[in-house]
Amino acid sequence: MKLIAGLGNPEKKYDNTFHNLGFMVADKAAELLDVKFSKRECDALVAVTYVKGEKVIIAKPQTYMNLSGECIGRLQARYKLGLADIIAAYDDCDIPAATIRIRASGSGGTHNGMRNAVLCLESEDFPRIRVGIGRPAPETPLANYVLSVIPSHLRESMQSAVQKAAEAAALFAGGVGIEDIMQRYN
Repeated sequence: MKLIAGLGNPEKKYDNTFHNLGFMVADKAAELLDVKFSKRECDALVAVTYVKGEKVIIAKPQTYMNLSGECIGRLQARYKLGLADIIAAYDDCDIPAATIRIRASGSGGTHNGMRNAVLCLESEDFPRIRVGIGRPAPETPLANYVLSVIPSHLRESMQSAVQKAAEAAALFAGGVGIEDIMQRYN
């Protein structure tokens, strides 16, 4: 069994913001796997499908970004998932805009949602897909930047990054190892 968790914020006003790139990855992964978000479970909107006979859950936590880990932790406990069977997708200001980086493990870094996931899973040892958003101008607070709408000059390149991230998530769902996925997309 696999869990793809796309991190974001549930209200409509956050739909096209940098901080909802994880939700965008989850939506695109669901599209690639031909499944719809059809129910709520463990404080998440979920899409459930099977890939090569293995159950796959795609989740969009509805707990708001900073508490994303609570939802992921509940799903992990409910389905008795190993850490290697969970992958989180999220925005990251520490890498250039419209790039993706996939890692087998790591800290939450500057991302509060991932810090909460690490706390709730009690480990840094789970895969993640980071979608780069770059840094804001020095005069712009980081919180304002991540909650801002993706500017028009970045939309196409960000959509391309989301597509690649979703493809990586779909490979993960299909049982491709994280090292192979990293070699393909990093």
